[in-house]
Amino acid sequence: MPAPIEEFRYDGQADALEQILGAERPLVIRGLVRHWPLVAAANVSNQAFADAVTAIDNGTVVDALLMPPEAEGIVGYRGEAEAFNFSHHRVSVTQGLQRLLQFAGQDDAPGIALQSAPVAHCMPAFLDSHVLPLLDAAIKPRLWIGNRVTTPAHFDEYHNIACVACGARRFTLFPPEQVRNLYIGPLDFAPTGAAISMARLDRLDDPRFPRLKTAMEHALVAELAPGDAIYMPPMWWHHVASLGPLNALVNYWWKPSQGEGLVPNTRLGGLLHAVLLFKSLPPAERAAWRELFDHYVFGDEDPAAHIPEARRGWLGKLDAAQSAKLLERIRQYL
Repeated sequence: MPAPIEEFRYDGQADALEQILGAERPLVIRGLVRHWPLVAAANVSNQAFADAVTAIDNGTVVDALLMPPEAEGIVGYRGEAEAFNFSHHRVSVTQGLQRLLQFAGQDDAPGIALQSAPVAHCMPAFLDSHVLPLLDAAIKPRLWIGNRVTTPAHFDEYHNIACVACGARRFTLFPPEQVRNLYIGPLDFAPTGAAISMARLDRLDDPRFPRLKTAMEHALVAELAPGDAIYMPPMWWHHVASLGPLNALVNYWWKPSQGEGLVPNTRLGGLLHAVLLFKSLPPAERAAWRELFDHYVFGDEDPAAHIPEARRGWLGKLDAAQSAKLLERIRQYL
């Protein structure tokens, strides 16, 4: 059985929350956003929540997924992964909420999910009245609204704090090393941009995925109610199930600064480049390159410790000029 995710109950301790941002383990933060007006509305009723959102919606259209009832609300593939099991639409947040309330009483309702809507674009008034106490105001939130929809296990390159504003969500998290046991689908044909697990957590005996049981032995799980939040470190696989007819989540992604001039969002590109360059090599060559990567990138020891600090170059701490020079060298190689 999955173990519970460690919990922290927020009572305004700003100093304690600073420790969360550097954590290497996920953490549930109970009551982090219970002061939000939308959370107060959600605690009254789904209709009250929808009315409160509609009052600050400016009508900008956002991405929405629509799944037929037979998909059982699980974002993924049809058949042998020949197509996705949903259609894309563009609707306003208010239009999405109206449809969700319309379907709320139906047992065979289609799956609906408004995905990753930039709050600053569609509900800018949210920003002043719904403050997250521990993040820089420059980190802008995104909105996720739907019914009983599940996003299978996937990972983000970013630090992530996800706050439940309405309904309930179950988070099942797996440490990065469980990738081999999660049966991840195509990297270049992913339903939501990030590659997802093709195995269902409610079907552990599926003979196609025998190692899924091993992954579940390392899983962590928590259910969040309105006002609760969860911190997820980069690269942790997370499976997110919405449990009611109306659910809303607001999340914040960020990357700490790691050197002036470094290009953001390139790590996944680095992985894909490595697949292209090294996957097809003979075993001996692949092993040799693995040693180099372990030495220069993933090892715990400093590979430049024996080099005079002034001569460490790209192996040392990079300033803006050095980062730009290294990027130009990479472009020349490419």
